[in-house]
Amino acid sequence: MTTVSSLVESAESLWPLHLAEAWDTPGLVTGRYDAEVRKVVLTVDVTASTVDFALKSGAQLLMAHHPFLMRGVTTISEQTGKGATIANAIRGGLAIYAAHTNADVVANGVSDVLAQRLGIQHPEPLQATSETAGIGRFGELEESMTLGEFAKQVARVLPATATGVRVSGDFNQAVNTVAVCGGAGDSLIGQALASGVDVYVTADLRHHVVQDAREAALIAGGTPAIIDVSHWASEWLWLEVAAEQLRKIHPGISFEVCDLRTDPWDFVVTQ
Repeated sequence: MTTVSSLVESAESLWPLHLAEAWDTPGLVTGRYDAEVRKVVLTVDVTASTVDFALKSGAQLLMAHHPFLMRGVTTISEQTGKGATIANAIRGGLAIYAAHTNADVVANGVSDVLAQRLGIQHPEPLQATSETAGIGRFGELEESMTLGEFAKQVARVLPATATGVRVSGDFNQAVNTVAVCGGAGDSLIGQALASGVDVYVTADLRHHVVQDAREAALIAGGTPAIIDVSHWASEWLWLEVAAEQLRKIHPGISFEVCDLRTDPWDFVVTQ
């Protein structure tokens, strides 16, 4: 019998807890370590819809990227969104586990998978956190292309979202080197541009962060571009890689990637 405990042990061999940021809260959210697991669903976010998806698919474990209770709560009343979702999971016998920043920094982790899928050759950490891990990735493309062509490639690789792919830069400028950070990567924007890459790809970028970075780069004589994508989309690609890694460890367990879009934006009106 395969238990929640054995799945957690495998997850933490792939994504060691000591690699997580100090503020992060990866690990088991709900469930018993001795509960049997026959099926696991992988998702970026724990939401009412992804919990329903897991329960309807017959899963006993929902393995998420984002910790569901990362920020403190004072109630799990079912009159609240988090309370209702947790209660639904517990009633259905669904354990919930999260691998977050510890899954961002490893080889074949979130940023590494994003870099590989975008065509970066031999990606290396943008900011090393240990001898074998690091935040973000950067490297060279196999062939040079324009920023417009590269942005279209980003759009083809990532799952579709309402906000699509936003680009700051000249459509025709050449792109040879790329830095990426899956999820919210505004904290690395200065380091990414200082590394000398032609474009930085990440998510959740704000007006002043991008504007200030571009202005500073122009003063320094560079013209790096910035691409902003959906937070969910930039991390979703990793799920199938994670599922395959776990399948090799537990061939008798069914692993399914949840294909529900949990990006919060539903449509956009262009002007």
